[in-house]
Amino acid sequence: MAAVDPLRGGAGGPTGIDRRDLAANLHAIIDRLLEVSERTAEEAAIPVTDPAAMARLRRIGIPARGRSLAEAAGEMLDLIYPQRARMNHPRCFAFIPAPVSPVSWIGDLLTGAHNPFAGSWLQSAGPGCIERELIGWLCAQAGFPAEAGGLFVSGGSMANLTALTVARDRRLREDARGSGVAYLSEQTHSSIAKALKIIGFHEGQIRRLPVDGTFRMEVRPLAEAVARDRAAGLTPFAVVATAGTTNTGSIDPLDAIADLCAAERLWLHVDGAYGASALLSPRHRGLLRGIERADSLSWDAHKWLFQTYDCGMLLMRDRRHLAETFQARPEYLRDARAADDAVNFWDLGPELTRPARALKLWLTLQVLGSDAMGEAIAHGFRLAEWAADEIAHTPDWRIESPPQMAIFTFRFAPASMTGDEQDAVNREISRRAIEDGFCAVLTTQLGGRTVLRICAIHPEATESDLRESVRRLHAIARSLVR
Repeated sequence: MAAVDPLRGGAGGPTGIDRRDLAANLHAIIDRLLEVSERTAEEAAIPVTDPAAMARLRRIGIPARGRSLAEAAGEMLDLIYPQRARMNHPRCFAFIPAPVSPVSWIGDLLTGAHNPFAGSWLQSAGPGCIERELIGWLCAQAGFPAEAGGLFVSGGSMANLTALTVARDRRLREDARGSGVAYLSEQTHSSIAKALKIIGFHEGQIRRLPVDGTFRMEVRPLAEAVARDRAAGLTPFAVVATAGTTNTGSIDPLDAIADLCAAERLWLHVDGAYGASALLSPRHRGLLRGIERADSLSWDAHKWLFQTYDCGMLLMRDRRHLAETFQARPEYLRDARAADDAVNFWDLGPELTRPARALKLWLTLQVLGSDAMGEAIAHGFRLAEWAADEIAHTPDWRIESPPQMAIFTFRFAPASMTGDEQDAVNREISRRAIEDGFCAVLTTQLGGRTVLRICAIHPEATESDLRESVRRLHAIARSLVR
């Protein structure tokens, strides 16, 4: 009896499965994926977790001897993946949804099959070329100069961490880091404060500034805080503005903040993880005026550019700053040194081992074109406006923040209820809407009060979807009042 090669498994072939069996299973799996994609809108956006299914998952364990691909993949499709939120559901308005283009997951499939190592040019010249060219195109959309550059990262959190690390190195001497101060707003994403703490700053070095009535950073308190810190012997070094806050879609006054940063020699990082995608909509790119003055910009393709996770970008006004912070030249990488006309992306960020994240976005843009992408983004603005219009014409409801970047917040607020009672009812409206399954709307906090929030960016969602969602929320509210 022939010995079984442990690397080949019992089924034959270097991947542990016979090629003919692999081909047959791939056809079946792709058919199932297409079927799942087509029926997403018929399912609940955020289904209630099935305890029995979770118990079965915990019992599966890891077998000593392998089993068939068909059986294991079938369990993934029938048992594992159903226990998740459908972030690509047309009526998933919770969090920042992820309405993924099928072209993107096809790109994932192609890239996964080839498994390129996208750290060095030597190992991945083709994918590296595409990443560099696509970063250049994105920099141009942002209005950055010719010397700009950047790289693909896992998402906004990693983009913000990478940018703030460079900001620290460019604006603070090592012996002055203990006195450095960074400035955010009350609505800045939590990943910014987390990144600052990771790179060595404590809570006392982070200033959280007030926002105006539309939840944008106020420039006068920012200027006063900078002056106050300088007078106290501290060293202001960075301001983080936001283009599309998570709660309300607000855009900080980028031009005015850029003026202050220029005068005070502060690094300006713009967190555009969500909102930077509006640059591709000709009707809306003017909302981001001033973003071209940023020193660094984070931008997520797995939000409003319809890509699968993970797919984020960091754009840098001067690409040389990335290598100055992150480049390392150990002896075991010496033979992979890039030529002058090439780039080793492992020199531009924290990751040495990195996947080729850019290829699926490149494929999507090749197939759809940038015009269609821009129109899909513009559609999100219309969706939020339709929903807000329905709220405005529904008794006992109040808009708390108007539609901005396809996001708005609202609240069931009958005059007969106290504020605390309204908070409790709005939380219950969200809970019952999730149970109902027609749409997913969660709550957030604004001004110390509970509000409902819609983020509507699915290209296939309709005006009817949004208006009917509001009607169902109202029906739930009336049932609770009765």
